Amino acid sequence: MSETGYLNVAEIFGENVFNDSVMQARLPKKVYKKLKEVINEGKELDLETADVVAHEMKEWAIEKGATHYTHWFQPLTGVTAEKHDSFITAPMENGKVLMSFSGKELIKGEPDASSFPSGGLRATFEARGYTAWDCTSPAFVRQDAAGATLCIPTAFCSYTGEALDQKTPLLRSMEAINEQALRLLRLFGNTTSKRVTPSVGPEQEYFIVDREKYLQRKDLIFTGRTLFGAMPPKGQEMEDHYFGAIRERIASFMKDVNEELWKLGVTAKTQHNEVAPAQHELAPIYAEANIAVDHNQLVMETLKKVAGRHGLQCLLHEKPFAGVNGSGKHNNWSITTDDGINLLDPGKTPHENVQFLLVLTCILKAVDRHADLLREAAADVGNDHRLGANEAPPAIISIYLGEQLQDVLSQLISTGSATHSISGQKLETGVKTLPDFMKDATDRNRTSPFAFTGNKFEFRMVGSQDSIAQPNVVLNTIVAEAFSEACEVLEKAENFDNAVHDLIKEYATEHQRIVFNGNGYSDEWVAEAEKRGLPNIRSMVDAIPALNTEKAVALFEKFKVFTKAELDSRVEIEYETYAKEINIEARAMIDIAGKQIIPAVIKYTTVLADSISSVKGACAAADVSTQTEILTEVSGLLAEAKKALSELEKITEQGAAMSEGREQAVFYRDDVKTAMDALRAPVDQLEMLVDKSMWPMPSYGDLIFEV
Repeated sequence: MSETGYLNVAEIFGENVFNDSVMQARLPKKVYKKLKEVINEGKELDLETADVVAHEMKEWAIEKGATHYTHWFQPLTGVTAEKHDSFITAPMENGKVLMSFSGKELIKGEPDASSFPSGGLRATFEARGYTAWDCTSPAFVRQDAAGATLCIPTAFCSYTGEALDQKTPLLRSMEAINEQALRLLRLFGNTTSKRVTPSVGPEQEYFIVDREKYLQRKDLIFTGRTLFGAMPPKGQEMEDHYFGAIRERIASFMKDVNEELWKLGVTAKTQHNEVAPAQHELAPIYAEANIAVDHNQLVMETLKKVAGRHGLQCLLHEKPFAGVNGSGKHNNWSITTDDGINLLDPGKTPHENVQFLLVLTCILKAVDRHADLLREAAADVGNDHRLGANEAPPAIISIYLGEQLQDVLSQLISTGSATHSISGQKLETGVKTLPDFMKDATDRNRTSPFAFTGNKFEFRMVGSQDSIAQPNVVLNTIVAEAFSEACEVLEKAENFDNAVHDLIKEYATEHQRIVFNGNGYSDEWVAEAEKRGLPNIRSMVDAIPALNTEKAVALFEKFKVFTKAELDSRVEIEYETYAKEINIEARAMIDIAGKQIIPAVIKYTTVLADSISSVKGACAAADVSTQTEILTEVSGLLAEAKKALSELEKITEQGAAMSEGREQAVFYRDDVKTAMDALRAPVDQLEMLVDKSMWPMPSYGDLIFEV
């Protein structure tokens, strides 16, 4: 807080981060210089330097109130993991304890690798795994009800060296695109840039509901989404929630979220109401991909933690409520040099910017060639409910370029050269007191899964609860491949200018099918995409095989991002994950329907039947007839629900008895999910008929409008 009592963001920002300014102030100059060389140039960290860094990091953390440290890593569970150790080393003769933290402890930890998903890379009896300090992402102190803990971002690998996490492949992919982008820049005469880094800005969507109501919904507790629920009279059709005034309870929550994130060095920038009632968005400023991935995990953890303090619950599932918009995570991606050059900046005259045009057409080639991999990078169980719906991109990968770049591309394809670029026009407001201003040369397309938005690409398919690591691993690697192949041609060229011109035209022509500026939601686009030969991968189960095709294995092994064994393991993990999540949802439906909903409906029919019997003599025949009709309708739906419940129980047992793998995942998608839908249909109709006081859980209206 400032002296006035108001929050001063500049004062608190990064106060809990062992960042560059803290290191520069606390480390000896020689040690600081060595550590910066490790971070910026990839040099190896010696133990002597690590010991000094560890000591100062410990002293700084203790000043922040820390008693424990943890290697904070991202296994293939979809969430972060940590094991806490105190700084206590040994008791002393005077009854005190020694507090220490060594370089060895900083650099390496040893969690149990067999207890995390490994896809067969580690047997149950092969427990040893390692966490390795990622010095490119700064350590931080997290303060919560458990006290203060020093968190050290780390990679996680098996005893035999395979990646068991999200971070290791990401760091490998960043090295790949750095090497190939520098190679490309050198061809254009750039000798000053030393490093090229993918920058990422993920927009995080989420729902907020009242925690008391949440705790009355077992489906939300067990699965993160509502498995039953009839739509309320009002949904999002008035579009009055989008960018609407933020309610005080939510604003108070957002204020605390921002404050916590700012202290952790997360550049929380934009917040607003999203389209669906109770839905919101938080977006940070761009950061290097590795740090952006870590920060996004902190954003999700902080949203959930702070919500609890306010008597709220944060829902990160991609589709917590059927019938209203789900939540995504827009992954804004660009590539920049260490001296500030954005390779995706077209400039004022993109038709003359040859370097940009080559980078652009390389990306067209990369996305067209590996559309299946990019789609797989956004595949998860929850996202199957969202992709292709009206609030999310279709499951077909395409690129939106906008009018200006589309026109430049068309010139290249038709004539072999581009001679002009469409410029922005003056936008006249028609009101004298309002200024006229220049509008951008292109509009935005919210239906595109991969859209160029000025100086970056926005990959809009990613699910709200997913790590953004995998999409960026794929983007970095496929673009590195395209850069590499372009360099192989240009390095051999006798005339560079002619060769680069020909290559831009070749890539633009051969991969123009991936460009689509129209309505991605239309049926016409589905038919057009099929004509173009673009894949339409509708479910996670269908997306998974893209991970270990011969094409994918060759790509990832060439740039040392994944080995074939690592890819095979991820395929196995994803099939298992799909089946397990649907199994949990099915069992939750069985539990809720059998123990809560059907007993409540039986109770209602009993009360209704008793009411009919008691009033037959006193009421008009028409009144009795109406009540009898309701009883008949409710009883029919009850019978339908009981039959569907019995079928779901039987089919779920069959699925659970199958061997893990693709066949089981397909069964859960085609048979178990169908049986789940069959149970939900009569239950949702019953909710509209049964007395609200007897319905055993809060309704959609209670959850999304009463926050």
